[in-house]
Amino acid sequence: MLANSGYGTRSEVRKLITRGLVRVNGNVVKNIAYSVFENDKTEIGSTEVTAKTYLYYKLDKPDGYLTAMEDKRLPTVADLIPDNLKTKKLSPVGRLDYHTTGLLILTNDGELSHRLTSPKYEVQKTYLIKYEGEPLTDEHVKIFAEGFSLEDTGKKIDLKPSVLNVFEDNKCELTITEGKTHQVRRMLAKFNRSVVALRRVRIGNIVVPEDKEGILEEFTEDELQELMTALSIKR
Repeated sequence: MLANSGYGTRSEVRKLITRGLVRVNGNVVKNIAYSVFENDKTEIGSTEVTAKTYLYYKLDKPDGYLTAMEDKRLPTVADLIPDNLKTKKLSPVGRLDYHTTGLLILTNDGELSHRLTSPKYEVQKTYLIKYEGEPLTDEHVKIFAEGFSLEDTGKKIDLKPSVLNVFEDNKCELTITEGKTHQVRRMLAKFNRSVVALRRVRIGNIVVPEDKEGILEEFTEDELQELMTALSIKR
């Protein structure tokens, strides 16, 4: 269990066990053949071991963090992963820009990550937006619902229909099923509006955790099952 969970090679974890550094449910265990179960509390020193094969977490990404696992200059979301999960090969699904906040899913399940980001599965992603410029109108709502094209890179890109809800004070909510580079900002720029604050609040059935900025929160069983069913993944 320890080796498969990423806490070292079999010979390395064998040494940890025989040295008395491993506890199960509070008791030191020196027998490498001791049977453990997923619900047991296993610790190496003061670090609690996470023994699940696949892990699924949601994070309210703060402003000023890169959606990356490593950077020599700037803080990354990897800095927000607790020590007991650092060996589990968690990585973010898709990305949020440095100054974009909100929902980020982190997992070590490659199949789930692929399906969440693949245009084929049309997973809905909802954003709250604060923008500068004239207020958006019902006409814009209609244009977004019909779909339109971007040509800001010199190449025409046809966008799928999206759902725009317009609020007061130059705020709106946008739900898209794609993930093109800087897509939300580019969509509003098409109509001469500049995004000044962008926050993702939902991916599929997963919503951003409340009052837990920068803290990983594990999916509930219901959340995970609903998402797996929607993406046709069987475990």
